[in-house]
Amino acid sequence: MSIKENLNHIKSSLPKHVTLVAVSKTKPVSDLMEAYNAGQRIFGENKIQEMAEKYEQMPKDIQWHMIGHVQRNKVKYMAEFVSLIHGVDSFKLLKEINKQAKKHDRVINCLLQIKIADEDSKFGMSANDATTLLHSDEFSELKNIKIVGLMGMATFTDDMTQVENEFKFLKTTFDQLKTENSELKTLSMGMSGDYKIAIECGSTMIRVGSSIFGARNYQ
Repeated sequence: MSIKENLNHIKSSLPKHVTLVAVSKTKPVSDLMEAYNAGQRIFGENKIQEMAEKYEQMPKDIQWHMIGHVQRNKVKYMAEFVSLIHGVDSFKLLKEINKQAKKHDRVINCLLQIKIADEDSKFGMSANDATTLLHSDEFSELKNIKIVGLMGMATFTDDMTQVENEFKFLKTTFDQLKTENSELKTLSMGMSGDYKIAIECGSTMIRVGSSIFGARNYQ
């Protein structure tokens, strides 16, 4: 199936409250434009420089989401245009995003990444760390960032019961933090292999790449 057909197929099955982020990392601009022409306006990249290059070449009504692990020294390359940063896993990173956003007179929306998988390779903070951060005085001084939700990545496994439990844990954490912070609206969880379970568990944003663009070619 074409990118357009894949996109329409996925969108037709999504509940109204779920936002689709088309994960376009490693894909050429021509592929992204095919998705754009089919109506997709939210794209997710995991490398800041690649995202910045695509931003320069593509229509300006696109919302760019940074979904990968963020290195602090590269925040400056996306601060001017990024719509949402998914993987905020430390206060130091938040401070840097705030600093760079201020230079562009912007408020950048961010999601706190919670570690829900039992793999060492996954980044994220604990639920307790997130609570402490949101209550801290240092956090309240950051005026150019806004925490709008949480993000998490489940363990890469065929055991869907485990995946479901991890998503449920993230949803519980989200609900708890939301009672104290009404700005939290977005729960970003679920990718090509597990987004249906994620939606059942309460996800409001899914990150789908290979189901739209096909398998990735890593150089």
